[in-house]
Amino acid sequence: MTPSQTQGKLYIVAAPSGAGKTSLVHELINRNSNITVSVSHTTRNKRPGEEDGINYNFVDSDQFQALISKGDFLEYAKVFGNFYGTSKEWVNSRLNQGLDVILEIDWQGARQVRKQFPEAISIFIIPPSKSSLHARLEGRGQDTPEVIERRMLEAASECCHYDEFDYLVVNENFEQALSELGSIFIAQRMQLSSQRQRHQDILDDLLS
Repeated sequence: MTPSQTQGKLYIVAAPSGAGKTSLVHELINRNSNITVSVSHTTRNKRPGEEDGINYNFVDSDQFQALISKGDFLEYAKVFGNFYGTSKEWVNSRLNQGLDVILEIDWQGARQVRKQFPEAISIFIIPPSKSSLHARLEGRGQDTPEVIERRMLEAASECCHYDEFDYLVVNENFEQALSELGSIFIAQRMQLSSQRQRHQDILDDLLS
């Protein structure tokens, strides 16, 4: 880090499937060069349009288990029959570069991360209603009706954990939700500890 650069902050962003988390995070990092999203490892199959190393690091079950054995994951979980995990080394390297890092993980992964990073800032995103969530899942065209119903049941279970998070964002209007999400990052950057390190030269001049 340069003298004017602060250590990046770690953010956890979780949501039930179909709440719009990925779209919000994608647009947030498009508009902010100092925010990046962790590229997780997963054992699930690639979806149309996804790229290895960009959307996920796609590995098989044996490779994933080997990474667990080596202690390479900050957190990992099994979701809908597939494993997902976050690389410790990757996250720490980005934080040390002064970048804010977003982990797109579920509430179980959030619990694991908080044990190692209690200072992590956590955000939970919810849809405005069950009917809206169902319509979004259908609109994606990725899942069978049976999978959609399973995701709806899982969403109700996931939403029970909203009160374990620091912030709650309702994604009814995309631009409004994006603005609210971005304001959390701005507020964190304005904290005295971060601003003091970032602008020590200004403070020294004013106080001399």
